Amino acid sequence: MQSSGTYLCFLDSDDVMMPQRVRLQHEAAIQHPNSIIGCQVRREPLDSTERYTRWINNLKPGQLLTQVFTSHGPTVIMPTWFCSREWFCHVGKFDEGGKGIPEDLLFFYEHIRKGGGVFRVDQCLLQYRYHPQAATHSVLEGTIWNHRVRFLEDRALKHWASFTIWNAGKQGRKLYRSLSPANQKKVAAFCDVDENKIAKGFYTYQESKERPKPQIPIQHFRDATPPFIICVKLDLTGGAFEENLTTLDLKEGLDYHHFN
Repeated sequence: MQSSGTYLCFLDSDDVMMPQRVRLQHEAAIQHPNSIIGCQVRREPLDSTERYTRWINNLKPGQLLTQVFTSHGPTVIMPTWFCSREWFCHVGKFDEGGKGIPEDLLFFYEHIRKGGGVFRVDQCLLQYRYHPQAATHSVLEGTIWNHRVRFLEDRALKHWASFTIWNAGKQGRKLYRSLSPANQKKVAAFCDVDENKIAKGFYTYQESKERPKPQIPIQHFRDATPPFIICVKLDLTGGAFEENLTTLDLKEGLDYHHFN
């Protein structure tokens, strides 16, 4: 059956929305006509994906646009989306390429590219069910990674002459290797808190065909120069990482982006 309404309200078949959801999101959509409207959620079972659920529900309004590069995906999750049909068609609809296509992520990225906003109704309007057979698990991690890197390059790195990758470990090095050659040359340094990594002095890009092979300095985060691409997961270190970041008095979206 083809929908025909002026507004579109998304819902997965195994989720449950609250009675006031359409009214509250419709009111928000009228105020924010070029935005995807989301809401807070209650996970079912309650103890599933606790970090992810905290992230969904607790992002500040500005972070709905600054944290679009993280591994969590869209800053308002697709089963909570509400928007006008006109805007949805302007963005270009979903990529129906079949199983393994992260269609909600790709639509969200295109929405951002076309100047769309993101707004969250700060009420729990959806019971969001977790189960291992969910379609999202059919998308390969490498596919999502590649889309994320390209989006980061397009939306952030092209505006920077140089930057530092925060994490000299596995994830930071993986990001460096995934960058285009032009953006690899913009990496001024890696930074970290691990004294063993810092003591090595530099990371050698062994896969490079250049001679000599590129060597990127590894510094303590206090000695590093912003802007940063941060490859450290949030909400996993008992607040230690977040405290370190706070001490630098930087502005998210200007001086750093999260890519955890």
